[in-house]
Amino acid sequence: MDARVMVFAPSPQLTVTVEDLGGEPDLHLHAGGQGVWQARMIASFGVPVTLCAALGGETGEVLRHLITGGGVDLAAEEVVARNGGYVHDRRGNQGRESLAEVPGDPLSRHELDSLYETTLIQGLASTVTVLSGPSDARTVPAESYQRLAADLGGNGVAVLADLAGDRLSAALRGGLRFLKVSHEELIADGRATSGEPDELVRAMVALREQGARAVVVSRSAEPALALLDDDVVLEVRMPPLHPVETRGAGDSMTAAVAASLAVGKPLTEAVRLGAAAGALNVTRRGLASSRADGVRAIAERVALRAYQPGDR
Repeated sequence: MDARVMVFAPSPQLTVTVEDLGGEPDLHLHAGGQGVWQARMIASFGVPVTLCAALGGETGEVLRHLITGGGVDLAAEEVVARNGGYVHDRRGNQGRESLAEVPGDPLSRHELDSLYETTLIQGLASTVTVLSGPSDARTVPAESYQRLAADLGGNGVAVLADLAGDRLSAALRGGLRFLKVSHEELIADGRATSGEPDELVRAMVALREQGARAVVVSRSAEPALALLDDDVVLEVRMPPLHPVETRGAGDSMTAAVAASLAVGKPLTEAVRLGAAAGALNVTRRGLASSRADGVRAIAERVALRAYQPGDR
């Protein structure tokens, strides 16, 4: 089967950002949400990628036009449930100011069934599947992630996830080839009591026992931790880069790992490329918008070394 990635993004968002351009307001209109950003990053590596999503309402109509192109194929289910969105003002010195946040509507049972069928078919035609979370927890039930992970993984598709909370628990029950999670998410979910490395390693071992073959924990500016296909925990050291926008770094990491695995790269090489994508993302204002050639150049500076208990 030719290399292809399917990204499950049940309810993308319409994002409106107000920037400053020479003292005048400048509007930026984009399709957003975790899965959209991941799909764009995967496409930047030249790997075919299909985004599976439900689109409805006026926001859904606009999103349909914004998502397509740039190497991303769209497999969309037309639904009555409206997609959400937000308006952010970035003209000040305090980062983003939220002017409006509109959540997406929950999918009806029939809408969910149709989206699941489309996602399953597209996933079975792919070598790698990425399960991303909805922007609003009400959109799809967590058990959908367990079903997708089990149905796709059971048919030979490598299932990757970038999830937290109930959706992470459900996906673990279905089985995962690779999991990316942040240390903040582990603490919020009660899977770790602190951000101390030894505590995070304990949580990673538990995640493996619960269904994830390989686990990477991002730690903001600190080196990520990786538990891959053996029992050796690796510290992923990234080159220091001045941050402009920290949002989306984890999505970039997951996307680069997916793109690498889709073309048959070893997991260690995929993690190195993923770390580079996450590091380079913080230097740009556009989420998951780094170029592949830049990511590959940074990847040469990413070091993997064995983590020793008690390291800080």
